[in-house]
Amino acid sequence: MRILTIGGHGKVARHLTPLLAERSHEVTAVIRNPEHTADVEADGATAKVADVQSMSTPELADLVRGFDAVVWSAGAGGGDPERTYAVDRDAAIRTMDAALEAGVERYVMVSYYGAGPDHGVPEDDAFFAYADAKTAADEHLQASGLAWTLVRPSALTDDPSTGRIETSRTGAGKGSVPRADVALVIAEVLARPGTAHAVVEFNTGDTPVADELDAVSR
Repeated sequence: MRILTIGGHGKVARHLTPLLAERSHEVTAVIRNPEHTADVEADGATAKVADVQSMSTPELADLVRGFDAVVWSAGAGGGDPERTYAVDRDAAIRTMDAALEAGVERYVMVSYYGAGPDHGVPEDDAFFAYADAKTAADEHLQASGLAWTLVRPSALTDDPSTGRIETSRTGAGKGSVPRADVALVIAEVLARPGTAHAVVEFNTGDTPVADELDAVSR
């Protein structure tokens, strides 16, 4: 597959690129800072410098055209609500519309465990803008007509990969999960067309990632 990762220098994406390259996929990593080019190329991707926050839908359609799948792993990183909405909601939504316009059906969104209209984050909480932005983006994706998958990990850690998860399918609650395992989930999702239209909420568990996603696919 030809896969475009948006947010290609993020921690999850930098775990993901080598996994995809090992599986003979062709990865293009979208980065905002040209100084990150060498890093993502060392990971095994082709670097594409672009600021998705400032790009229009037609410009984004040109960016994604010709790829088999888009992975959104970008984020404003919190702090500034205005930028959070601009990136995590507005830019994300434009890339979905752009994928439709460009005929790219497969779209994998990295969200977070508990996202959705019932996220329960109060408006005076610093996390509210992110929760609200992701809710809007996720809902737009689910209504888009794309072959989407929502990947919703629990709290992220930099621990080594375990290769094992539990999902809400098996009664998982909120916990934590290594970023390396989030990348593995994305890679396995991309290998399974049957995960289209699935919401995969997960944390570290006892089931091998491939086995759990086989069950989700069924």
